[in-house]
Amino acid sequence: MRTVFIILMFFTFTNTLFSQALGYTDLGLLFSQDDQMGSARFTAMGGAFGALGGDISSLNINPAGLSVFNTSSFSGALNYKNSLITSNYYGNTSLNEDQFINISQAGAVLVFRDNTTTNWNKFALAFNYRITKDFNDSFFTRGNSGVATFTEFPLDNNDPQNFYGIADEQAFENSFGGELSEFNIGISAMHQDKLYLGFSMNFYDLTFSQRATLSEFNSDENGNELDAFLYQENLTSGQGLSANIGVIYKANKNFRFGLSYQTPTWFSEIIEETNILDNEGYFGDTEIFVSNDSIIYDNISDGFFPTQGLIYRLKTPSKLTISSAIIFGKKGLISIDYSTKNFRNIRLSGANFSLENESFRNNYTNTHNLNIGGEWRLDRLSLRAGYRFEQSPDINAIDTDHLQNYSFGAGYNFETYTISLSYAESSRTSVYNFYSGFNVAPANLTSDTKIFTTSVSISL
Repeated sequence: MRTVFIILMFFTFTNTLFSQALGYTDLGLLFSQDDQMGSARFTAMGGAFGALGGDISSLNINPAGLSVFNTSSFSGALNYKNSLITSNYYGNTSLNEDQFINISQAGAVLVFRDNTTTNWNKFALAFNYRITKDFNDSFFTRGNSGVATFTEFPLDNNDPQNFYGIADEQAFENSFGGELSEFNIGISAMHQDKLYLGFSMNFYDLTFSQRATLSEFNSDENGNELDAFLYQENLTSGQGLSANIGVIYKANKNFRFGLSYQTPTWFSEIIEETNILDNEGYFGDTEIFVSNDSIIYDNISDGFFPTQGLIYRLKTPSKLTISSAIIFGKKGLISIDYSTKNFRNIRLSGANFSLENESFRNNYTNTHNLNIGGEWRLDRLSLRAGYRFEQSPDINAIDTDHLQNYSFGAGYNFETYTISLSYAESSRTSVYNFYSGFNVAPANLTSDTKIFTTSVSISL
């Protein structure tokens, strides 16, 4: 039976309501999104490869592009992520900057040619690893809402001697970790250098963590102070499965069109461990002390806070992509992808998630996303640029909640291998409610992300 105490958007305390950790609705959305990381060429061109192919990172968009490869190759990419989150809470602005380095992609394509009389004259088999979603981020915010929530001490006394109802300050520190990665196995075939067909299976590995600390500083009418600290931790892991099918049609030497469909991702077992449970009337690790009392209230028993687990299932939305590309001979190209995902179709199961599934149906929408990329070749040097627009699934989203990503890069071909570099920058806004049940506004967050990618492709 599902416990109602694990990772709810709104946590019920004895006298207060809190919302520190992400709720299941938030997690469902988070695990359904894609950062579109990959090779430096892929990221520099905004991920617009649905009708283009010829890059192993396009496998997750349209596997038909595998048979665009002329030779077998291996590629790998390393990226550096700089994340700056600006938070504003009751007129106070806080900045938090983080840096992360990881291997964003590694894979190989094997190309086979058929010299017989068959019209299917080229085949390709590919294996690829890619980071789908990088969760690593953190932010800190502080300010004074004027609302005190921890007001009594000692907490287990029904007749408290003091009432600490004067709010002096609130502070909230939150950090996310982990990633959603995928391993792809794809096949593709080319028919008379006109029609490309492809299919792939995608295997996902999910690791996610959240650590949050809420600090509240209050006082009473006599000047006595109360300091409260609430720590919450959540660790999540799971595996998922999806499939891609796609087609590319080469109308002539200058125009290509693509169509692909990615099934929902089915996470058959997501395992969650958390310290967010009802312990002595409070959720999480709570510590409270006051200036006029030598006793420290700590709901950890003997220095150990018990954890609680839940196993559930998740189905993410499917994705449809329509693509086109214009090829200017060996000089350059322009590629455009349009994709759509219906976030209303996210479903949680394995317990009573009726409220969360109703929220998906009523509060989220079908998104429309656009990827544009261009490349111009100067002998062995290639110059690239791209743009990506990702619509927020929230029906109440404002313009700044939609992600806009600008990118550019370059690559140099050394005949047997190619080295590429790219830079991508994106920005979006959001809100974070760490209090609920009171007349307290959320923290307003602005996330600015910069990603530098370097990759090497080697002809086999």
